[in-house]
Amino acid sequence: MRSIMVVIGLLLVPALAGAATLEGLLSGYRSAGAGPFLAERGAELLVRETSGASEGASCAACHTRDPRQPGRHVKTGKPIEPLAPAVNPERLTDPAKVEKWFLRNCKGTLGRVCTPQEKGDFLQFLSTLR
Repeated sequence: MRSIMVVIGLLLVPALAGAATLEGLLSGYRSAGAGPFLAERGAELLVRETSGASEGASCAACHTRDPRQPGRHVKTGKPIEPLAPAVNPERLTDPAKVEKWFLRNCKGTLGRVCTPQEKGDFLQFLSTLR
């Protein structure tokens, strides 16, 4: 019985760490003047087509309209793991990686750095997916 409890506890650690990391990221964006965060705006950011970096670019072009599904990079064809932490517990567990990918993907899609508000809205959206 004790070993079952240990296994269950180990399975919960990544989920709890991800929740703590998500709240830490959102708290940082609030400190930068953003908030309140709305999942609806985050969902809109996923599908918004821009002319920033390239005409018709969108996050969904690579990540699909359903972040619970795997995606594929439109130029390289490289597979992309699902964005939603509900199906990919590795997501949102490393703040440095989250910021790195926001920087890279926002510049590549929007042609600019995402605002703290956009980042918070997008993370809020991802956190609602089950």
